[in-house]
Amino acid sequence: MPDRWRDNHDNGAGRLLVLAGGGFWYFKRSLTSEQAAAVPEPAPIPVVATTVTSGNVPIFLTGVGTVIAYNTDLVRSQIQGQITQITFVEGQTVKAGDLLAQIDPRPYQAEIEQLTANLARDNAQLENAQANLSRYTQLGNKGYATPQLIQTQQAQVAQLQSAVKADQAQIDEAKIQLSYTRLTSPIPGVTGVRQIDVGNIIHPTDPNGLVVVTQIEPISLIFTLPESYLPRIQEEMAKGPLKVIAYSQDNKIKLDEGKLLLVDNEIVQTTGSIQLKAEFPNAAHRLWPGQLVNVNLLLETRKDGLTIAASAVQQGQNGSYVYVVTPDKTALLRSVKVGQISQGQALIDDGLKANETVVVDGQYRLQQGSRVKELHGKAATEADLQSSVQKAIP
Repeated sequence: MPDRWRDNHDNGAGRLLVLAGGGFWYFKRSLTSEQAAAVPEPAPIPVVATTVTSGNVPIFLTGVGTVIAYNTDLVRSQIQGQITQITFVEGQTVKAGDLLAQIDPRPYQAEIEQLTANLARDNAQLENAQANLSRYTQLGNKGYATPQLIQTQQAQVAQLQSAVKADQAQIDEAKIQLSYTRLTSPIPGVTGVRQIDVGNIIHPTDPNGLVVVTQIEPISLIFTLPESYLPRIQEEMAKGPLKVIAYSQDNKIKLDEGKLLLVDNEIVQTTGSIQLKAEFPNAAHRLWPGQLVNVNLLLETRKDGLTIAASAVQQGQNGSYVYVVTPDKTALLRSVKVGQISQGQALIDDGLKANETVVVDGQYRLQQGSRVKELHGKAATEADLQSSVQKAIP
């Protein structure tokens, strides 16, 4: 075969290969473009969002405390005697001075009558001795009575005067003993379980006494906070009384509002905490001695504070963050600084502005730049429920 023909044949084959490769590349590129155009964009992720609000925000310190009675008294008898009457019902609210029980007063009344008779006898003798002294003094002035007789009569008068005073003192003591037959409440409060029944003999040495009366209006509360808060608490106390709010253990029921009375004079070294005491009016009797409650100590009220629902705040490796919804419905991750979380609201110190929109539910599906669709009304409620179920599934 001639070399010229072979060269032409090779060149023709090469051209065919180039044209075939170019056609395949064009066909593949066209197909890829068509496939890419056929793939739809991801659907927006449904979320529940809210607006950052601005207003006066109370700054609380939270702790746990125990309710203690303002006063607690064990009613005891100061004398021995038989209980003839019980005048209270267990759990009854009583006032100071109310009669709780009566001890048989007859032995003490009889003693008073006897001592009164002794007083009358000594008074009669004193009057007679004073009359004799007056006569002896007149006779002595005329020289008919000796000085010794007058002195003796004066001593008798003084002796009888002392006897009268002693009789009166004994009567006063007996009257005090008689008053002890009435067992009364020393304080206003609520009675507890009765420890003795009618007909029994009560003694001053009985360990359980008659009943315990507990004053619950007002009532006190002891709670603890970390010692690091002490300087700020002292600073705010110097400005005026601080409000203290007591809640149930689940924080759902507000029990009462009171005021801070004092900060204990030493720090508990074992726990690094300080003890504080608050007082509550407790008019509704929602606070009860021995009750464990949650405590919010109001330090100050911050003006123009920014708040969002606490569920909007997420935790990551770099700290707290939220998803902000931009005007074009895109989710942007933004780091925030949380001042406090109280009653379902988070106070934002840095990272947000008023009226910005943040995601409060549905964050688990979001990424930086995700397109979102805000849900409202019933749809938002259903999304909240579904999100709660999905979060609960491990």
